[in-house]
Amino acid sequence: MPDPARLTATQASRLIREGKLRPEELMDACVARIAEREGRVRAFAWFNPDAARRAAAAARPGPLHGLPIGIKDVLDTADMPSEYGSPIWRGWRPRADAAAVAWARAAGGVVIGKTVTTEFATRKPGPTANPHNLRHTPGGSSSGSAAGVADYFFPLAYGTQTAGSVIRPAAFCGVVGYKPSYRMINRFGMKLMSESLDTVGVLARSVADCALFAGAVAGRDLGDPDSRPDRAPRFGICRSPAWDLAAPETRDLLARVAATLSRAGASVVDRELSPAVVAVAEAHPIVMNNESGRALGWELAHAREQISDGLRERLEFGLSRNEPEVAAARAVFASALREFPSCLEGLDALVTPSAPGQAPEGLAWTGDPAFNLIWTSLHVPCVTVPAGAGPDGLPLGIQIVTRIGEDREALAWAQWVAAAIG
Repeated sequence: MPDPARLTATQASRLIREGKLRPEELMDACVARIAEREGRVRAFAWFNPDAARRAAAAARPGPLHGLPIGIKDVLDTADMPSEYGSPIWRGWRPRADAAAVAWARAAGGVVIGKTVTTEFATRKPGPTANPHNLRHTPGGSSSGSAAGVADYFFPLAYGTQTAGSVIRPAAFCGVVGYKPSYRMINRFGMKLMSESLDTVGVLARSVADCALFAGAVAGRDLGDPDSRPDRAPRFGICRSPAWDLAAPETRDLLARVAATLSRAGASVVDRELSPAVVAVAEAHPIVMNNESGRALGWELAHAREQISDGLRERLEFGLSRNEPEVAAARAVFASALREFPSCLEGLDALVTPSAPGQAPEGLAWTGDPAFNLIWTSLHVPCVTVPAGAGPDGLPLGIQIVTRIGEDREALAWAQWVAAAIG
């Protein structure tokens, strides 16, 4: 058997069901990997190896039986601190698990620890480094979740996305990221920042892992993405309004992927977004920052000086938008939601970049969400799969986008793309 820590979730789950791997053995392998690498990667906001081993020994039967799960530290955990990436909440211990955590445990998953998030999943980065090159960011805000999956600390992790916080770090770290349709995974017990945008997502090392995990916690049958569809897909290559920000490696990647998909039998056409959908890019920061400012009302009133300068600036920007401005931005969202299905007419999915390029150097910035925020605003499912490497050998991802509610299809076509890319 290979090192259990390097198994995908679906591989480990099968071995556990067959009695060939015990949850304790899987956890021991993950703990050993963490001991070897965590001092440099710094994926965890909280980790106790003894507690993790006890939880593995007590894992209950279910679809996630015995699988270690990293929990982004904006989701509450009753038995671990929940600090939301902010000194304001240092040492905070909620009484109850977030719904997403509770359902993961109910399905047999083992919470291994809390993963590093940027400040309130919004601004100031934590200490996590990209395991492929420690001088580069892992992306954010789901920094520790992406790095931990990529470096074999755990096979599954939760992330959240307000702009690009699941898809971008997954792409930067060379793993699979899945942002479901808005509210598919329950958000109760999450430190919510943007009511209109925040979405709980998952990160893993295969598309099938994402389907297993998200389906188990959301009570959804997301199918078996490894089952090949009975026909070839119809893809639209979408450069999106952010194309001017695409680095040379991303421009080359999209052209190469389009050619590869065509050779694999897909129907591939270029597809542009309508002006009503494009307008979302300018409306997004108004809605996001206004809602975030309202969400952090207590922190602004009682601990303003402990909010980073960068976040405080964005909150003040959002709160200074007058009512007509915010209403107009929300109207743009509503118009785009109505318009987007026509952008997919005749297609199964859009194929678009996951990020402007490879992970930027340095840990002070987690990268630009320009290739993600439109899809988050539209509430549609999107999946990023690994798709090559940039000029410094860092991973690149390609993103598959479908219509609201077509999560099963998004995962199936994402696996088709992953298989075609090889």
